[in-house]
Amino acid sequence: MRADSADNARDADGETGPPTSDRRNQSSLSPCSPPALELLRSGDVAVLSRMPWSSNATLLVEVRHGADCLRAVYKPRRGERPLWDFPDGLDHREVAAYELSTWLGWDIVPETVLRADPGLPFGAGSLQRFVSFDAEEHYFTLIEDGARHDALRTICCFDLVANSADRKGGHCLAGDDGRLWAVDNGLTFHCETKLRTVIWEFGGQPIPDHLVADLRRLADDGPPPALKPLLDPAELSALARRAAAVADRPAFPVDHTGRRYPWPLV
Repeated sequence: MRADSADNARDADGETGPPTSDRRNQSSLSPCSPPALELLRSGDVAVLSRMPWSSNATLLVEVRHGADCLRAVYKPRRGERPLWDFPDGLDHREVAAYELSTWLGWDIVPETVLRADPGLPFGAGSLQRFVSFDAEEHYFTLIEDGARHDALRTICCFDLVANSADRKGGHCLAGDDGRLWAVDNGLTFHCETKLRTVIWEFGGQPIPDHLVADLRRLADDGPPPALKPLLDPAELSALARRAAAVADRPAFPVDHTGRRYPWPLV
């Protein structure tokens, strides 16, 4: 089953049916081109539907400027449920995950921006380019395909350094573009070890050299400047320490406790 935006969701008024917007202009804009990032930062935002099964308010929106249009996932800060172990502002962590992925050159997180302008329907929050994906696929199906293992190793390595506390199977998307994407990255970058993930099949295996080299660069150079307004100094220092630790001992970890899994698994 292919999930292409609002086709299989409810519209903003609660009625089912086809998307309310014209798709013709969407195909004129390459999702991975610089205009996509510019459009997320400045386009007009209209809510199409609420994304199902989300712990926090997560909305499918259309972002439009002139003839350019794309779909995005909007997570308003006011829709976050308070957490005892993470401060408010998970939208900052969503953007930090994108910025880190881009800086490392791994490009596994769709373009994500932080906006606080008054034109947003429900106030400040993150906007992430919506990826059309195969809804029948998730980590537990993807791991059965050996051709996907390199991409899954990259996501696994990213979660180690970003300290992901919630890598569910459904957060690994098989995009219609043929790539694997890591989404729902709000529970990341904590100073304390919070790793909870479903990706343990690579435990004990060496981390590929090119990923180690990127993490060594992060450890030596420090976090990229784009992260400084998004994370606090202690979190930035912890990120650099994790990168150094993984680069010094470049093997995927093994969960000997059996408890470092998120719930639900998918």
